[in-house]
Amino acid sequence: MNSSVTRTGVTPADFDAIMREKVPFVGDMDIRTESLSDDTAILRLPFKERYLRPGNVVTGPAIFALADIALYAVAWLVVPKADLAVTTEATVHFLSGAKPGDLIAEAKILKAGRRLLIAECHIRSAVDDSLCAHVIGTYAMPPAEK
Repeated sequence: MNSSVTRTGVTPADFDAIMREKVPFVGDMDIRTESLSDDTAILRLPFKERYLRPGNVVTGPAIFALADIALYAVAWLVVPKADLAVTTEATVHFLSGAKPGDLIAEAKILKAGRRLLIAECHIRSAVDDSLCAHVIGTYAMPPAEK
């Protein structure tokens, strides 16, 4: 696990703790932050049988939840306390069925403005590295502290 400090000072351990405290649903999913850098977040969703749907693939809501949380993570790279950042738009392209196993999300900032952050996220299977989903999301950012 990369424990590098980002430009806002948020570490992977910090973000995981923030999610467990402020968004308990994320804690229930056991999503783990593997690394954070200046513009990228990599998170892992450990596999659970309850994420399977008919066809023996991971369900879309689990995939989208991972993507949304990864996009939220990159908001924390831009704003030191991004508690009030909210998803305003997301487009999900499901590209292939995710085989039973962990999923890896890599979110990257495309544009960070004062009011909006636009980022993309790739979801890959840790089983075979196949690209399962591509997500583009927009976050409304909290007002800058004065």
